[in-house]
Amino acid sequence: MKRRSILYVMTIDTPDTLISEAAEAAAVKDSRLICLILGASPFFPVYVSPYGAGTVPDNWTELVAEAQQTQQDRVQEVEALLARSNVSGDVQSAMCATTNAKHAVARVARVCDEAYLAANLRENPDFLREAASGILFHSPIGLRINGSIADKVDRVFVAWDDSEAAASALHAALPYLTEAKEVVIASIDPLMTEQADGQDPGADVAAWLSHHGCNVTVSQYPSGKLAIEKCIQDRAQEFGADLVVMGAYGHARMVQAVLGGTTRSMIEQTELPVFLAH
Repeated sequence: MKRRSILYVMTIDTPDTLISEAAEAAAVKDSRLICLILGASPFFPVYVSPYGAGTVPDNWTELVAEAQQTQQDRVQEVEALLARSNVSGDVQSAMCATTNAKHAVARVARVCDEAYLAANLRENPDFLREAASGILFHSPIGLRINGSIADKVDRVFVAWDDSEAAASALHAALPYLTEAKEVVIASIDPLMTEQADGQDPGADVAAWLSHHGCNVTVSQYPSGKLAIEKCIQDRAQEFGADLVVMGAYGHARMVQAVLGGTTRSMIEQTELPVFLAH
């Protein structure tokens, strides 16, 4: 997987060690690393007097200028880190309201090959959610969470359900699948009908990947009344997976947002590296 453009979404608080690790891994693969530093715009405070008049604090302009300067200082620091790692790269900055972060991330993701989220984004769940949304719903690339760019991926567990989202993830993750030593196509509680998952779920996927030179096996697992995300995690860990590949939000997003959903649970877990696409 050489000469890819990798989007690395981070904040000003992302540790230098993580950035340098990502940069060095990208350099080894002759890839380009695009660091996008997300920052929250200072909250715009308007105080309403008892007489109905709104007032803005006198130091509002200074607060905005200070936040912008802090963000720009971090851009320069990250640029220096990339230069020391001898990696082809770029550092971009987006200071915006949290709900607009998805659009800032999507604009950069559309001209990259894959995206990673820095581990410390979990400290800001709103930014994590919006960044993931921007990549999955507003760009054509896959999203990797957990693990590191430097991690070697030998064993891949594909959570397959014959959905459009799962197919998108499979195509986006093809570079990992072709380099892996072993790939398992896992169907959980498949519906073995012509109108659903087919008489032999995953067999057509295995044939396609085998044509690409992948070492593929197909397995069907009963959930045993476990939640699907729990079943995926248990089976992937038993397999010794270095990466789980799965479709994101295969059902209506609003339903998943209300009920939780497999995608949300897999994003929230921290044990397994996951590659998602929609």
